[in-house]
Amino acid sequence: MDVTTLIFLSSGLFLGWSLGSNDAANVFGTAVGSRMVRFVTAAILCSVFVILGAVVSGAGAAHGLGQLGAVNALPGSFVVACAAGLTVYGMTKASLPVSATQAIVGAIIGWNVFSGSRTDMGALTKIVGTWVACPILGAVFSAVLYTVVVRVIYRSKLHLLRLDAYTRAGLIVAGILGAYSLGANNIANVMGVFVSSSPFTEFRLAGLVRVTSVQQLFLLGGVAIAVGVFTYSKRVMMTVGTSLMPLNPVAAFVVVVSHSLVLLIFSSQGLASFLVSLGLPPIPLIPVSSSQAVIGAVIGIGLLHGVKGARQIRWGVLLKIASAWVTTPILAAVMSLALLFVVQNVFNQRVYQQVHHELSEDVLARLARAGLPVEKLAVLKDANIAGAIAFRNALREQAALSPEQEELAISSAEVCELRVTAEAAAALDDELLTAEQRKAVAALAGLSFRHKWQLLDALTARSDSWKKRPGTAVNRPFNKRLDEQLDALYRTCRAPEE
Repeated sequence: MDVTTLIFLSSGLFLGWSLGSNDAANVFGTAVGSRMVRFVTAAILCSVFVILGAVVSGAGAAHGLGQLGAVNALPGSFVVACAAGLTVYGMTKASLPVSATQAIVGAIIGWNVFSGSRTDMGALTKIVGTWVACPILGAVFSAVLYTVVVRVIYRSKLHLLRLDAYTRAGLIVAGILGAYSLGANNIANVMGVFVSSSPFTEFRLAGLVRVTSVQQLFLLGGVAIAVGVFTYSKRVMMTVGTSLMPLNPVAAFVVVVSHSLVLLIFSSQGLASFLVSLGLPPIPLIPVSSSQAVIGAVIGIGLLHGVKGARQIRWGVLLKIASAWVTTPILAAVMSLALLFVVQNVFNQRVYQQVHHELSEDVLARLARAGLPVEKLAVLKDANIAGAIAFRNALREQAALSPEQEELAISSAEVCELRVTAEAAAALDDELLTAEQRKAVAALAGLSFRHKWQLLDALTARSDSWKKRPGTAVNRPFNKRLDEQLDALYRTCRAPEE
């Protein structure tokens, strides 16, 4: 890795450090605040398991974040991560547990605005929806778990010393689970914007274990989070552990477990596939706010005790925290826009690769088959328009399209030069693609395509293994897997810019 690449990745490391400084409080804050676990013990356990969670289980949430906007240049990724990191750091200095998710989402939206890219409103709606669901789920889980745990303790009639030992052990186990889930879910905040421009290459450890470029990124980000835990997390831990509401050790245990369950729900690909196989709605695999989950869990225990418990909640502290949640994405977006302008115009760095759209004859024919009024769009034939927003506006000037038709036109017209070579076909991961899929790709060696859909059509003509299945609950895991395979194929076959 050259020095320039390391410099660009440094903002991701800074964001990881900021996240570790702030969000470790959500894992061990209640345990340290209740004086059941020493800070050093908490920091060591949190560091080890946050790295494991990031490397082993981080891919699901990262894929969901990438749908919001694909930052397609390394300097742009640097700026986005830097803007989010500075925002989280500022909130950490104020001892406020904020959401790194909100910071990175705000920063990505800032990049979308600066580059003229569209913000995927569907993905944004899902993410914002989790900002509402997280504290509610945390509150529900904590209220139920606290009721069950208290009843079990009451019926077991444990000696106080034994109960103290069990509670301490439970806090450690819960903290380990929380650290793992934090790494699995929130590593997407730290390194997600670097995935599409990753400087790493895949390799095999001892010829056996495959280590992907994404896993290398996540390992680096996990280490940065661990450094943040050790160096700067104690202040926020005390805010979460003592300032919002006094918690006894049992309540502290329940809060951490509830928080961990919320994060695991939104990052477990296995759980998502299992629920879909049962015919249940799919879970959005996106990074969620660990701060909101843990605050919701604390509030849930307080409200469980009715008016008396509600009075114990320090509502002024909660209002201060909630206001930080509102301002975090706004500050991150503004900072991202400002830094992008400086980096591009002062340091002459290319913070985004311009995406062009072209209504070629092939594209118009495809849209006609889908029922779009191509006669109204014909005036744009062969016009090369830079930026998805500019192209969308040009479409709207010519015809009134439904959101689905507009999306189809934009995705179909996107120019992406793809070249299938024998080397690219051989480089495709045999663990990602089936033998039949690899054979279909190899059959296209030597061909070039101007749009992604053209390559996909050529593949589906040769093998049904590249065809999407009807969108039923049973087929959702297959289609999701196919999307990941296509993303890898497009990255491998993408022609370098002249």
